[in-house]
Amino acid sequence: MLKRSGAAEPRTATGSNVAAGIHSLDHFAFDVPDLDEAARFYSDFGLEVRRVEERLELYTWGNPHCWARITTGPAKKLRYLSFGAYERDMPEFERRVGEAGTERCAPLADGGGIWFLSPDGLPLQIKACAKSSPDRKTEFSATTSPPGKAGAIRRAEAPVAKPRRLAHIAVFTTSISTAIEFYGQVLGLRLSDRSRDIIAFMHGVHGSDHHLIALISSGHAGLHHSSWDMPTFHDVGLASQHMIEKGHAVGWGLGRHLLGANYFYYVRDPWKSFAEYSADIDYVPAGEEWPASDHEPDDAFSFWGPPPPDQFAHNFEPAPGSE
Repeated sequence: MLKRSGAAEPRTATGSNVAAGIHSLDHFAFDVPDLDEAARFYSDFGLEVRRVEERLELYTWGNPHCWARITTGPAKKLRYLSFGAYERDMPEFERRVGEAGTERCAPLADGGGIWFLSPDGLPLQIKACAKSSPDRKTEFSATTSPPGKAGAIRRAEAPVAKPRRLAHIAVFTTSISTAIEFYGQVLGLRLSDRSRDIIAFMHGVHGSDHHLIALISSGHAGLHHSSWDMPTFHDVGLASQHMIEKGHAVGWGLGRHLLGANYFYYVRDPWKSFAEYSADIDYVPAGEEWPASDHEPDDAFSFWGPPPPDQFAHNFEPAPGSE
């Protein structure tokens, strides 16, 4: 049970001029019934898929960081989230986890750190590691051709668009308000925006995209989507067309979110969750305050674009005890 400390902001770590908070979403892990099917989907999506013992690992091309781990299970199920922090702040996180009365859990991966459960029972890890989230707003180009050059080329010559990094994760929670308090009090995340008790977005204090994590209301925990950064809006379009041609025809977009302002295209995966191509998301520099607001539901999904598909916000993962 989360204890209310009464503090408006997380305490400041010793020797730091920024309140202690996780600096990155290091990686996430989930189960699927068929690893071969997962390998095909994420390879089509533009990621480098590596088989390591009895699991898959997801990388972006040219980047040594592992963004996700996939193992076999009876159904698609989010297993845990791993967050990165600075070594100097680890004692503070240890204090917060204890003060909050948060239930501990056994480690589900390497890397040491602190393992505990969210109020929804989702295992979380905080570990000391290098920052994998960007230190500044990611470079974005809206121009596809210089003056005097054609912007379009033959389709057969078009490059394959590939994600550059994991941008954020969206997970289901049974209580938006409880989750905001928990991730703020324990992990040091801050609210960017919310829409009533439907959805909320939280960012890190050490320089962060508009959200490292999005929280969506549901009856139980689960993975809604992973989001992957693209260099241009044109790349979002190229990638979406590529996925359609590969047979992954159900999606949402092209469009632009209002909360976060990123351009997007969502692809439905074989387990009815989503993987998102994202470009040009808002950025919160380290030490700066973001004017968080509570928005009307009409603004929760998109600024412009087609309506989302049926059951877009439905949690298809099995509820606890139903597996």
